[in-house]
Amino acid sequence: MAETFDTSRNEAGCFTNTTPEPVCIDAQRVYDSCSDKDCLSDLRVYFTDYNQEIVDNAVNVRIKDADIITVYVDIEPVPFHRGFYSIDMTLFFNVCLDVFMTPGASPQTITGVSVYSKKAILYGSEGSVRTFSSELSCDEFDTQKPSTRNLPTASVQVARPIALSAKLKHNCSACPVPCKIPSCVCECVGGQPTCTGTNSVFATIGLFSIVQLKRSVQILVPSYEYCIPEKSCVTSSDNPCEMFSRLDFPTNEFFPPNVGDLTGDETPSCSCSGCASVSD
Repeated sequence: MAETFDTSRNEAGCFTNTTPEPVCIDAQRVYDSCSDKDCLSDLRVYFTDYNQEIVDNAVNVRIKDADIITVYVDIEPVPFHRGFYSIDMTLFFNVCLDVFMTPGASPQTITGVSVYSKKAILYGSEGSVRTFSSELSCDEFDTQKPSTRNLPTASVQVARPIALSAKLKHNCSACPVPCKIPSCVCECVGGQPTCTGTNSVFATIGLFSIVQLKRSVQILVPSYEYCIPEKSCVTSSDNPCEMFSRLDFPTNEFFPPNVGDLTGDETPSCSCSGCASVSD
């Protein structure tokens, strides 16, 4: 039987118990990770047929914004290097551009997709067991989830890309799309990108990323007490004026901020977040 301990807290809210109870938990341990600062220059931007016609008649372009649509991740063991794995990543960017049809005229804003692939080799330890799960399956049979290979889990964290520049190239030869564009990416740019046209756009994007290899492991950790909420749930009122009366006056909306008060989150965006990342 597990022993009981004093789990009282002092005035600062810290635990006063110095001998917590050890418990075993299932956690994702990070075995290896790496970070990258990439300047992706001359990324071909692919457009739908309609937007490609606009680019073919353009005299200049200016990059406005860039965002990650999704990242496809694939992991495979490295031959003759036990415990090491190759992580192949395919990143899909939604690139927003201002296109100028004549010098000095107001630009047209269009979006296109760029594709970039990179690879990392990390240590993810070894495992020889097959993993089964009894998690609920939402079908009429509620079957058990199938077994999976005992591979580590690769995760890719990407900060918001920095749109650096874009340039227009005239009379550029047709270049095929480097890979099959997923349907969710096509929805973000308004249709299937084409590889035809007389003009092409090449973008330069700054990217910060972190790649990790994780495994599910059992770890012994000290346990103090269960996390019991101390705040009561507040029931919302059906009276809209009562709800409005609790809102603070938006003073900052009436006074323009200084240059030092601006943050990166306030940059205008025409991004699309219509699909999640996929990993194997």
